[in-house]
Amino acid sequence: MIEVTDLVKRYGETTAVDRLSFTVRPGLVTGFLGPNGAGKSTTMRMIVGLDTPTAGATRVNGRAYRTQSAPLREVGVLLDARATHPGRSARDHLLALGATHGIRADRVDAVLELVGLSEVARRRTGNFSLGMGQRLGIAAALLGDPRTLLLDEPVNGLDPDGIRWIRHLLRDLAAEGRTVFVSSHLMSEMALTADHLIIMGRGRLVADLSVAELVAAAARGVQVGSPRAGELAAALDGPGVTITPQGNGVLHVTGRSAPEIGLRAAQSGIPLFELTAQQASLEEAYLELTADAVQYQGILTGKAA
Repeated sequence: MIEVTDLVKRYGETTAVDRLSFTVRPGLVTGFLGPNGAGKSTTMRMIVGLDTPTAGATRVNGRAYRTQSAPLREVGVLLDARATHPGRSARDHLLALGATHGIRADRVDAVLELVGLSEVARRRTGNFSLGMGQRLGIAAALLGDPRTLLLDEPVNGLDPDGIRWIRHLLRDLAAEGRTVFVSSHLMSEMALTADHLIIMGRGRLVADLSVAELVAAAARGVQVGSPRAGELAAALDGPGVTITPQGNGVLHVTGRSAPEIGLRAAQSGIPLFELTAQQASLEEAYLELTADAVQYQGILTGKAA
C-alpha cells in the first residue's frame, strides 16, 4: 500500500503540501481529487522520489520508493505520458524500460496488446496522438506487473471507448488485490470507477472517505407527494425537520429519511404518490466540500451564471 505521513513541501515562501497524511489500501480504486493547485501532482512526485519532501515521509509497500531494488515490479507509475523519445517506437520504448529489470520481450508484447497498441507497436511515438501516448504510458506502468499503481489523469486524451476500457481495467486490477491510486478531474468517471477518495485543497487533506460516504453527506433531502399533503406535513413535523411545499401536493423534506417518511405516512393512513430521496451527484458533493479550497476560479457569465 501507499503511506503518506506528515508530508510537507515548500518552494521558497510557498507551501505546496502542508502536513499531509493518508493511506491508500489494496483492493480498492482510490481517487485522488482536488482543485488545480491543490498539491496532488507534487504529492505523487514525492511518493515516487521525483521530488524531495521538506518534511515527512512516503512509503510504498513499507519502503521508500528510492530504496526499491526493482521499482517497475513494485510500482507502476504514470505521471507524464509524453516522457518518451519521439524517435523511438512504442515497442522499443518498452523494451528499453524492461531491459533495466530483466523483463522479457513477450511481456512487452503482452502489455502492448492489453492497451490496444499492437498494430502501431513499431511506429515512432513522436507521431502518436494524445490518446495513443496515454495508452503507451499505461502500458509502461503495467510492464513490471506491479502490485501498486499510481496514475495521474490516466483518461486524459482517451476517446469514450478508451475511457470505458481504462475504467474496467482499473477496477479489475483492484479486484485482484492491487493498490490503485488515480488522480482525476473527471467527477463522472470517479463516480463510476473509484471506491474511496482522498481529497486535497490548498496543500492539505480535505477528506478521506468512501464515495458513498461523500455523496450521502451531501444528501438533498426527500421529495414526497400526497393528495393529503397538509396532513402529511403535520405527521412529519418535528425538531430538525424542514418541510417546503413545492405545489401540486408535493413536499420537500429534510431531516427525515425516505423510509421514515413512508412509515409515518403508512401509520397515519396517508396515501403517497411520490417518495424520492434527492441524492447529490459526486460532482455536486465534491464542489460543495472544496468550495473554500479553490484557488483559480473563473466567472460564470450569461445564462450559465
